[in-house]
Amino acid sequence: MTNLAIMNAPNGARPTAADHPRVPLTIDAIAEDAAAVAKAGAQAVHIHVRDEQGRHVLDAARHLAAEQAIRRRAGDSLVVQMTTEAVGRYTPRQQIELVRAVAPEAVSIAIAELMPDTSAEVAALDLYRWMHQRRIAVQHILYTPAEFLRFADYAARGLIPGDRYSVIFPLGRYASDRQSRPEDLVPFVAALQEAGGSARYDWWVCAFGALETRLLTATAALGGHCRIGFENNFLNSDGRVATDNADRVADLTRSLSGIGRAAASREETLRALGRPD
Repeated sequence: MTNLAIMNAPNGARPTAADHPRVPLTIDAIAEDAAAVAKAGAQAVHIHVRDEQGRHVLDAARHLAAEQAIRRRAGDSLVVQMTTEAVGRYTPRQQIELVRAVAPEAVSIAIAELMPDTSAEVAALDLYRWMHQRRIAVQHILYTPAEFLRFADYAARGLIPGDRYSVIFPLGRYASDRQSRPEDLVPFVAALQEAGGSARYDWWVCAFGALETRLLTATAALGGHCRIGFENNFLNSDGRVATDNADRVADLTRSLSGIGRAAASREETLRALGRPD
């Protein structure tokens, strides 16, 4: 197995201080959190920036400011991944404009949001080529096994450039109680194996709800990588409310102690997040 990468998702688009007082909403708080999770064992952070009212925004200037603040607090070893999450507000064009304006080292993109229908495919596929040329690490968010098969078809036909791809499966996203369960992982892993498995894909999991740590431990044992944090869950594996994001990362690293996978380097993490060779 490859070395293991852990990415922290500290805030997401929706959690607020009403959900947990340590959800980082300001740029300074995001940077402080990033430094703490790096010490706890994370190799990357997946960040959402917020406006003055705490709302999720796709804002190039704010993202660049957050990335600079993270570099000052956490150093250069931590990979910073930008989100393009639409949250029902942003169009594919606005997502594309953000990526081109920032040219981040790493970005996550949901094909369901970037290509909601065939009319959006030309511009989206042009963006994928542009990112590949610039060696941007692109992680593809795939909410269902059907979305993964759609992505695999694009990749097989050469419409999305590359020989390897980074994908992430959010478990429990569509559950009525927003709680992920072990059986949620099975159809994703089955579809992944049919499409070439780890020879073609670096795969990640994030998991909503109280079983987050357990499901991510299973993911690591199967060869995947882990994304953890307050975007998806506030509870540690013992049922206790986590103190902060660093506490969630530490809870996971304790659970992973028997897996036998070394921590990924910065370059290995970028590759696992989709940077072309």
